[in-house]
Amino acid sequence: MTLRTLLEEIRRDGVRDERVLEALARVPRERFVPSSHRGLAHGNHPLPIACEQTISQPTIVAMMTELAELQPGDRVLEVGTGSGYQTAVLAEMLGLGAAQDETVEDAGSELVSLEILPELASGAGTLLKELGYRGLDLRLADGHRGCPERAPFDAIVVTAAPARLPMALADQLAERGRLVIPVGVEHQELLVITKIDGATRERRVIPVRFVPMTGES
Repeated sequence: MTLRTLLEEIRRDGVRDERVLEALARVPRERFVPSSHRGLAHGNHPLPIACEQTISQPTIVAMMTELAELQPGDRVLEVGTGSGYQTAVLAEMLGLGAAQDETVEDAGSELVSLEILPELASGAGTLLKELGYRGLDLRLADGHRGCPERAPFDAIVVTAAPARLPMALADQLAERGRLVIPVGVEHQELLVITKIDGATRERRVIPVRFVPMTGES
């Protein structure tokens, strides 16, 4: 499958935000997978990475990014850096990519990404730096706790599934902030939690299958 074919398939799957599709087009997914799987990088399916983790299906990455409703100047938290692929897509949306001018970055966009596994954190950090992403705050940390010292966040995107919603993450949302998160064990659902007038509202989107979120339960 070519990149163009992949993007067309993602459109058919329901992703309509052209900014999201353009962000995916700018991120070289083949750089974020093991060399043995690079020929499959433009396939619309998850692929294995180190530490028995996965890089998500491009449609799911695009959908979660669209649901986060990112705007220039947003402060964003990602929980689960993994390979760094979703991180790169979020960075592109926020104007933190090497190929973009600095007008969006000047708006004050911030991206914090947490990873609990040292091997993944190190590898993603090295690759993202090589690809020219700038202004990223990558941390080795337990994602259940979020990043309270950098809160509140306009959007939080979680790339692994906790058994139940970590309330620390919901508490770190700004007013009208969006938390996009898969939740569940055997049966997982993608949820969008929105903070309105200080209270959270939950929307169930689709059934999903993510690797379990590790760390504090």
